[in-house]
Amino acid sequence: MALEVREVRKSFGNLLVLDGIDFSVRNGTFACIVGESGCGKTTLLRIIAGIEKPDEGRITFRGKSIEIEDIAFVFQDDRLLPWMTALENIQFVMKVRGIEDIGIASKFLELVGLKGFENYYPHQLSGGMRQRVGICRALAVNPEILLMDEPFASLDAQTRNKMQRELEKIWGRDRKTVVFVTHSIDEAVFLADEVIVLSKRPAKVLHVVEIDLERPRDRTSQEFINYRKSIMKFLSP
Repeated sequence: MALEVREVRKSFGNLLVLDGIDFSVRNGTFACIVGESGCGKTTLLRIIAGIEKPDEGRITFRGKSIEIEDIAFVFQDDRLLPWMTALENIQFVMKVRGIEDIGIASKFLELVGLKGFENYYPHQLSGGMRQRVGICRALAVNPEILLMDEPFASLDAQTRNKMQRELEKIWGRDRKTVVFVTHSIDEAVFLADEVIVLSKRPAKVLHVVEIDLERPRDRTSQEFINYRKSIMKFLSP
């Protein structure tokens, strides 16, 4: 196993949010975490990233504590620096991580279909374009683990589906270990090798659903629909 989350508990004051979260993610696997709003998905992701500290439990990567160099985080909003161009936003993060070959930043923009937009500022880009720049920024530091917190939640349905297809292609190229938080069961079944289903707060792992479907996936197939129904049953009141 690459990533192991063991008996993680977290409270904020008297509010218990995570109550013994326990799961593993294999190396090169795309894992999605689903659960109702407010159950603690983002808190869990922030703990994995080291942004928050658990009250109890441990998180390891290949048997060791996770280092900042191991991860990259894609937030719900793109968090681009408005005074920098798309290319400069990517190069800035690479410089911070000590990566010398910042020229490859333009190759990542080309990879996500943004060739020709290198010198555009965030306010000149659509929401989907900005999120693609954010994904490029994360990938350009060559992380071992890519953490993604509902990166497409604010996009319209058509753009969201397009971004899911783009992400699947990018992931298929390098097979990074991905942990992706989403409210959308459809998104989880489309993207994931395994779906980690959390209960209501205080969250526990209800079930881990292995998605055995060929890629690219057909949302209209009966197999896809069956997976979606099985996950919905776990989340039903």
